[in-house]
Amino acid sequence: MARSSTGPIIVQSDRTVLLEVNNPLYTEARDALARFAELEKSPEHIHTYRITPLSLWNAAATGLSAENIVEALTRFGKYDVPANIRTDIYDYVGRYGRLKLVREGADLLLISDDVPLLAEIANHKRFVGFIAGQRDEHTLVIDPALRGHIKHALVQFGFPAEDLAGYVDGAPLDVALRPETGDGERFQLRPYQVEAVDVFYASGGVRGGSGVIVLPCGAGKTVVGLAVMDKLQCATLILTPNTVAARQWIEEIVDKTRIPRDAIGEYTGQRKEIKPVTVATYQILTHRSSKDTEFPHFHLFDERDWGLIIYDEVHLLPAPVFRITAEIQARRRLGLTATLVREDGREEDVFSLIGPKKYDVPWKDLEQQGWIATAECHEVRLPLPGEHRMAYAMSEEKDKFRVAAENPLKLEAMRVILDKHPDDQILVIGQYLDQLTAIKEVLDAPIITGKTPVRDREALYEKFRTGEITRLIVSKVANFAIDLPDANVAIQVSGTYGSRQEEAQRLGRILRPKRNGLLAHFYTLVTRDTKDQEFAAKRQLFLTEQGYRYEILSHDDLGSYQPVTFQVHGRPAASIALPAPTVITG
Repeated sequence: MARSSTGPIIVQSDRTVLLEVNNPLYTEARDALARFAELEKSPEHIHTYRITPLSLWNAAATGLSAENIVEALTRFGKYDVPANIRTDIYDYVGRYGRLKLVREGADLLLISDDVPLLAEIANHKRFVGFIAGQRDEHTLVIDPALRGHIKHALVQFGFPAEDLAGYVDGAPLDVALRPETGDGERFQLRPYQVEAVDVFYASGGVRGGSGVIVLPCGAGKTVVGLAVMDKLQCATLILTPNTVAARQWIEEIVDKTRIPRDAIGEYTGQRKEIKPVTVATYQILTHRSSKDTEFPHFHLFDERDWGLIIYDEVHLLPAPVFRITAEIQARRRLGLTATLVREDGREEDVFSLIGPKKYDVPWKDLEQQGWIATAECHEVRLPLPGEHRMAYAMSEEKDKFRVAAENPLKLEAMRVILDKHPDDQILVIGQYLDQLTAIKEVLDAPIITGKTPVRDREALYEKFRTGEITRLIVSKVANFAIDLPDANVAIQVSGTYGSRQEEAQRLGRILRPKRNGLLAHFYTLVTRDTKDQEFAAKRQLFLTEQGYRYEILSHDDLGSYQPVTFQVHGRPAASIALPAPTVITG
């Protein structure tokens, strides 16, 4: 397809791609880019993406070809795609699957039609400990116990292997999804959930069975996990971020499957049950008495003949769990997440050890289809009062962010926002306990932090779900895997530096579909001209790449601002006129 001189994309020879926001084809081009490029920054008018080997390998794993990618860049490009970029795309996409791991009897083999490449691997010191022998110029014999380790090494080498070695079946388990939930409501998979399950399962063949499903919070990732269990009919180990999340998984299993409650075990800091379905936490698995000792709870991976391991919130997977995962590659592995971004940069480890991205769907697509709530995102920029400004100026670099994040004007702005949402279910989310304690005193609302006992957390979450309380203050412990379906307003007063994954999770707290088309609102309070604003811009990359628009309100705008509260014919509507804040389109 010929390029258009009016296209919104400029592809540069350093693998960056510039995307013009104020272009009629912006949305279509953004959605195409998201499949094979990574968003790096998103100021008002020009967004910058980068094409990387990993982004291309993930695209290849979902079935996207080099021709598809070049065609998209050509179709939306303002200028010709540089020749070196075309070459890189064909090169890197072509590397995925050039090497294959297969099983022949008891032997694990690395095979390839590329004889020189296989010879290079056979003689490279990186792979010395993995290779048990060579059958012929197309076949290396690999130590089966090192299946994960060589996959990881091959990714770092630049030639990811397609793993077709298959999996053990695991101990059989009768799993059946219910046609109705425990409350008598009709239960069936949504179309995109069916697609995700089918892509992962791949008709039970060796091309399925490991990989990551990326879906928004509130879109039913747990249901996808249950449906995969239903396909595989085997003993399953489920790993979750915390005890509350583990218990929510157990509730969902009981509610939506016919697995008896006494066949489901909780393996946490409070209980140590090992059953045909066991739900554990990352915390308990990585607990040890000292950094010089082994991880005593890793035995859980060998306690049953697991046929499936589900990694919930896989982007949070602790480093020690990667190590054990490298050693259990014969088990099917399903990663679930709202974002593949990892703050430690270990996306390659997820790719090689859990599996490549198998399914992804833009959040805005599900919003438009009504599966998740429509969300309006707002950044409220506040000045730093004079005395605090001086304290900020005199602070060490490592302390500047906290001084700005705890700006006292955020309390005032929060009160103004609360007054505009008198009948809503509101979460106030922050990073610093002193700040959250001050907010608690102002609001006279309950607070949940890392020190709150699990029983008390569950009780407060339940009160919030039932409407007994309508305001809840939460620290980062509520970022992950907490089901609060009626929450429709979140006010973020401080965050973890520039964490895009945290932005995804916090927005996700309010994305359950709302009654009568009620909109969700996500407010971020930011101190202008400080580190707080710099980090907020990094966090908001997530909003942009998912297609969200966010508007910037100044301190002076906030008083007259009237939030949109509902939709008319699928579009936001309000009873009075809105001011005209700056709008950043995602």
